[in-house]
Amino acid sequence: MTLVAQAGPSSSILTEISRCKAAQNVVIAMARSTDASKLKETPPRFSSLSCNSSKTPQILSSESLSVGMKRGHRVVVAASPPTEDAVIATEPLTKEDLIGYLASGCKPKENWRIGTEHEKFGFEIGTLRPMKYEQIAELLHGIAERFDWDRIMEGDNIIGLQQGKQSISLEPGGQFELSGAPVETLHQTCAEVNSHLYQVKAVAEEMGIGFLGIGFQPKWGLKDIPVMPKGRYDIMRNYMPKVGSLGLDMMFRTCTVQVNLDFISEADMIRKFRAGLALQPIATALFANSPFTEGKPNGYLSLRSHIWTDTDNNRAGMLPFVFNDNFGFEQYVDYALDVPMYFVYRKKKYIDCTGMSFRDFLAGKLPCIPGELPTLNDWENHLTTIFPEVRLKRYLEMRGADGGPWRRLCALPAFWVGLLYDEDSLQSVLDMTADWTSEERQMLRIKVTQNTFTMEL
Repeated sequence: MTLVAQAGPSSSILTEISRCKAAQNVVIAMARSTDASKLKETPPRFSSLSCNSSKTPQILSSESLSVGMKRGHRVVVAASPPTEDAVIATEPLTKEDLIGYLASGCKPKENWRIGTEHEKFGFEIGTLRPMKYEQIAELLHGIAERFDWDRIMEGDNIIGLQQGKQSISLEPGGQFELSGAPVETLHQTCAEVNSHLYQVKAVAEEMGIGFLGIGFQPKWGLKDIPVMPKGRYDIMRNYMPKVGSLGLDMMFRTCTVQVNLDFISEADMIRKFRAGLALQPIATALFANSPFTEGKPNGYLSLRSHIWTDTDNNRAGMLPFVFNDNFGFEQYVDYALDVPMYFVYRKKKYIDCTGMSFRDFLAGKLPCIPGELPTLNDWENHLTTIFPEVRLKRYLEMRGADGGPWRRLCALPAFWVGLLYDEDSLQSVLDMTADWTSEERQMLRIKVTQNTFTMEL
């Protein structure tokens, strides 16, 4: 039996498609499709995935705290994500709501898109030292003014930019990230990357700043890396050493490129998730680009990938349960509910909830904010703090590749689109990897970080 026959918990593909359609009918598009000049909206909660449910979600309007503010002719957008809620649900969320949130990502093939995200290291050309936050802020302001981007602020600090469905953000150590818009073709993805790099270079060169596409900081130690003024990173920095030995290296000294892809149904999500996990070590090997640490060879082809093996194994890894016969949206929700939380965002502040349970949050028993109940924004934010090799949101993220130069930023989406968006290719991958065991997939993940070898599929 091929993997495609393992359709997950639903009784039939028709049921799965109905689940997706029902969820789509009741969920308002969130961060992925929000115009930067408008208030962000939170989807209303939905009480049932049934298309025939007579229960209509009741929503009370509230003033959003992430309001766009005019400064001169420019728009300033409050920190996002996470955001304050634009709506307040009158009833508690249920597990069914969380499942429906994921299922709302289902879309017909003609609406499938390609999203590419990449990070890079900025440095002073004269000294090779990492960019300080003050330089990054100047760079962001310069790009905003010259190329008509909206600023994203956290308090008085600029922490990113937004233009349409594209955004620029900062990783903990100042890594400069472009989260591209969902586009229709690989040519559009490549043009988007090319335009971004042109804009960054145009401003950065005048400042004496250069950028390097690589998977791990090749020259400087942790003590040399500046810390970005973002509240969630303070919480993560304090928590990481408690759960792994390499978490701070992950935060401050790694860069990646990832590809985000869509699915038509729960069954399609399962097939792509399994194919993506099985071949993620192959992508790691092909795009390995982190062989140096503090000026010397480190013995790895992809030190970045190795770092993830001892960052926080409660929220990273190869997710063997995805290959279980009963896997589906519900099983991923069960997994995510048991991943320890990082934070809750309230009144423009991050509240430290590290190690606490989202299950307790659903019951109003979260120790850091007792009595409060979560919104779908809280669930969306929690999903961003889970870091497996393939991550499920309302789309699938392929997360196994090192950061790299321009050509590789265009090559990675071509690699995954060719494998997962073509039905014949996808089925061939599933057939070739159907008998791989969890131990073999994990072995591949570990081996490719250090060794170059050939394998026969």
